[in-house]
Amino acid sequence: MKEGTVIKSRSNAYRLSLLSLFIAIVLVQSVVPFLGYIPVGPFSLSIIQITVVVTAVVLGPKEGALVGFVWGLVNWIRAFVWPTSPLAIYVLVNPLISVLPRVLVGVFAGIVYWQLKKKTSKIWPMAFAGVVGAMTNTVLVLGGMWGLYTLGWLPLDRLNISALMPYLLGIMGTNGIPEAIFTAIVVPLIAHPLSRLTAKK
Repeated sequence: MKEGTVIKSRSNAYRLSLLSLFIAIVLVQSVVPFLGYIPVGPFSLSIIQITVVVTAVVLGPKEGALVGFVWGLVNWIRAFVWPTSPLAIYVLVNPLISVLPRVLVGVFAGIVYWQLKKKTSKIWPMAFAGVVGAMTNTVLVLGGMWGLYTLGWLPLDRLNISALMPYLLGIMGTNGIPEAIFTAIVVPLIAHPLSRLTAKK
């Protein structure tokens, strides 16, 4: 076997091992609440998107999308068998809200990073990818709730539509912005050393 083929085989095995590790982490984070969410006063900040963004940065958008899909799939299943809130029973059973945004977290974060890293150092693109990933999750989940509700696709007939938007904007401000900042800080701390290791394989 040629040396180049051996090196490529080892690299593929390493990437597959890393992808499997990220999937396992997301599964654990999705099932064990305190590993996927940080309580801050009356609110909880999601940190699961960090794993998805790190995957997209280190391995690529496709791998990030796959890990995001696993995250969304677990959320979707839990909405049926173990809902985390009364709202989840009505909202997260729709895969357009529970699955699609989580897939796009990996896609958008990965595309942003891999495009920006060609023009500047790796740290800032990693941080920006963290912001994009976190905001993608927040905006698409909350925006999807609003859009599907106005279309009548969510069984929330008793909700006051005029009161729904301030509620969603409140969540975006109290959760979405801190999550984006936290993700922007943590992603480079994890992804940068992993990227260097991956480049050597």
